[in-house]
Amino acid sequence: MKKKIAAFLAATVLFASAATANAAAWYWLGSTDKYNKLFDPASVKVVREAKSTKGSVATQIEAWTKTTYSYAGAEETIKNYGIADVVPNPAQLAYSLARVSVNPQNRTIRCLQENFYNADNQVIWSRAEGNEKEVNSREFDEDFYTAIVDEVFRLGETARRKAEDRWITLYEEENAAGDKTVLKADTTTMRMKDTNLVLWEWYEHKTASGQTEIKFMKKSVNLEAGTEKVLSGKYWSATTRWQDLYDDMDGKYRPIGETSPDYKGLMRLRAFAKGYSTWVNRYSLK
Repeated sequence: MKKKIAAFLAATVLFASAATANAAAWYWLGSTDKYNKLFDPASVKVVREAKSTKGSVATQIEAWTKTTYSYAGAEETIKNYGIADVVPNPAQLAYSLARVSVNPQNRTIRCLQENFYNADNQVIWSRAEGNEKEVNSREFDEDFYTAIVDEVFRLGETARRKAEDRWITLYEEENAAGDKTVLKADTTTMRMKDTNLVLWEWYEHKTASGQTEIKFMKKSVNLEAGTEKVLSGKYWSATTRWQDLYDDMDGKYRPIGETSPDYKGLMRLRAFAKGYSTWVNRYSLK
């Protein structure tokens, strides 16, 4: 009986907090033909901090977000969540509210609670806490993440996300056969971990015959030692399509040879980290 009462009270709190969020003053972040993204600035709160040499630094931030759906967006969402048995008609899904938790040091976001509504503001499906995921340019939650972090730190996450020079070219090569290779780095994702620069890179190789392969990689680059390793990522080709990318160095850092194209990239990263030291250390706990 006590467990049933506790579950009832937890559910009551969940829907009460969702009702409060439903009445929030929403700030528009962006739209596509499938989605409108909004968040409630007043709901942003720091729930955990850590001490640093510069004082307390937020390490966990919570906020409410809102997503509205076109028919195509609802159809895609229902498919992605696997809830066609609960919401068989995409026209039923009007919007969703989510309470999320953000960690700026690791650039991650986690959904703590999410409720899906019809046009009459009735909950048609809910889910509890989801998996934590890292925010990069391919994540749906990137708009939410940058807006929430900016409410606390005001260091320009959203502006950098939208900047024309968000991606910088680390190197660009073409061999005698006409094969072209380009490697670019996402400056929004850059952050220092001791002497390592953690970031996401986009590698694209196109042969003269038109065959293309792509690697979207999270890397850790030791700027002092001149070494690097792939932490995670995805690989694409016309035959394989997108699949997980695995490090072939068994977790070890590989040296970047001075005669390799990657060395140009290393020099570019060293220059960026030095010139934009405040940016790459923006949420540091040191």
